[in-house]
Amino acid sequence: MNVGRGGVPKMSPLLQPTTIAVIERAVSDHLSRAWTCGRFTDLADRSSHPAGIFEGPSLSVFAKTNLSSDGRRQFIAELAGLRLIRERAQVTTPVLIGPGIADLKPGAVMLLEAIPERAARCAADWRSIGRTLAAIHMVRAEQFGLELFDGFFGPLPQDNKPVIGGSWADFFTQRRVLPRLRGAVDSGNLPRQVAVDVERLAARIRLFAGPEPEPRLLHGDAQQNNFLSGSAGAAVIDVAPYFGHPEIDLAMLDFFAPVPDTAFHGYREVLPIDPGFPGRRELWRVPAYLAVLEVGVGREFGRGFLRRLVAALDLYR
Repeated sequence: MNVGRGGVPKMSPLLQPTTIAVIERAVSDHLSRAWTCGRFTDLADRSSHPAGIFEGPSLSVFAKTNLSSDGRRQFIAELAGLRLIRERAQVTTPVLIGPGIADLKPGAVMLLEAIPERAARCAADWRSIGRTLAAIHMVRAEQFGLELFDGFFGPLPQDNKPVIGGSWADFFTQRRVLPRLRGAVDSGNLPRQVAVDVERLAARIRLFAGPEPEPRLLHGDAQQNNFLSGSAGAAVIDVAPYFGHPEIDLAMLDFFAPVPDTAFHGYREVLPIDPGFPGRRELWRVPAYLAVLEVGVGREFGRGFLRRLVAALDLYR
């Protein structure tokens, strides 16, 4: 259950009677028999939107709701991304409940068959995550970006349009750093001097970007909670795909919390990691730091990421 101001428990929007009725109807149609929501596990701490798992007769369902005016559009992009990664990289993604989206008033709820997870990851799970990420990166393209559709990084719009004839540094600067910088400035959560320092870095990214990479398919938000670990190996969720530098995903893997070296060992079993990656890890994290500040998720939480952003900027002066 979420916690509101003053530590008072806050009920998940998924537990509203009208939302439960929509979920039960969608799952019943999917199964062609009656299905009812049972025990609920709140997963709001693992998602940028209210999310959780409903246990029910013979099937558990993952539900995520978005009550904004473009909630359906965000979920359409997420499902399109899952389909792209599943079809192109042949990795496991959750099975959709019907079309995967049911309408609410307002917003929408995304519904997937829940994948049973281990209570605690073992070494084999971390290795599988690394190998799965590398399998995604095996998919190549001719240019950076994605012409098929734009996406969302968490709740924030993500422009995937290619920079025609541009290098990776051009795409990263124009499509990732500068849009997130504008959003963070507009949020009021980014101090002016830090914004100036980000602008200065944006003008010099080519100096720090390393060898020009071949465009590879990215998960797009490859932090560790966006992989599920079960008996069949790693499954992929919450994607924001486009073609870019594989080091972006590698930098996100331990963005929120450390991961064992086993995950990177698993990756190296499929693809190499350039020796210069550790020196570029914080460069690739700059848009994610700005995104956290733009969303403004909690004062102390945000201050911690502001400190990390400032430290990253100091590395590339």
